This record gives sequence, structure tokens and C-alpha cells, in this order.
Amino acid sequence: MTDTQTDVLPPCPECSSEYVYEMPPLLVCPECAHEFSPADADAPGEDDDAPRVIKDAVGNVLADGDTVTVIKDLKVKGQSQSIKVGTKVRGIRLVDGVGDHDIDCKVDGFGPMQLKSSVVKKV
Repeated sequence: MTDTQTDVLPPCPECSSEYVYEMPPLLVCPECAHEFSPADADAPGEDDDAPRVIKDAVGNVLADGDTVTVIKDLKVKGQSQSIKVGTKVRGIRLVDGVGDHDIDCKVDGFGPMQLKSSVVKKV
């Protein structure tokens, strides 16, 4: 074995898999297909410990339990109706959702769903 083969590659930051391989200039995880640079793996993000600040469409900081109002009509997949402008959503929960959906809530008449903070305004 050469010295480069004995170097241990860092685990995948997404799924913590130890089976990461090199595909210059990136490292690739075969289990989740995440690609990352060796510099990202060596120096973890500085904001990993810092709390994430989520703001609404007009710049107000949102927190768990806030009440927000929808500021534009939202089509809902699988529904014939849409969420109308002015709909109040109570008791939101901030999450790391799918894509950039960062609010978990229940909308009256539609049930549980995730919303983007860019389409709501804090009441």
C-alpha cells in the first residue's frame, strides 16, 4: 500500500456513510449520492451550531408558535381548491423541510402541510 491509500476519507456529511470515494475534485457517497468537496468535509460549517433565522416575506423573524397570514394564492397538489390570500395559519413550527419549505403547519380545510416562509406574513 502507498501512503495515499492509507489516508482515510471523511464520512459523508449527509448520511454518515464511511464508504466515500474520490472522484476529483469531489468526494462522492455511493449510498446517498451526495457530492462534496474535501475542504467542506475537513472544516464543518461555521453555522452548524448557530440557530437558523427564518424570516417572512416582509422580513419579520418567525418563531415556533407564531400566527401567519398567506400573502398569495397557493395551489395545492391533489386539491381542486387553492389556499386563498389572507388565510390565517396558527401555531406554525419551523423545520428543515423539503426544498425551501421551512414552515410545518395545519391549514384549516387542507390539513397538515409545509409552506415556504416567502409566501407568509407574520400577524
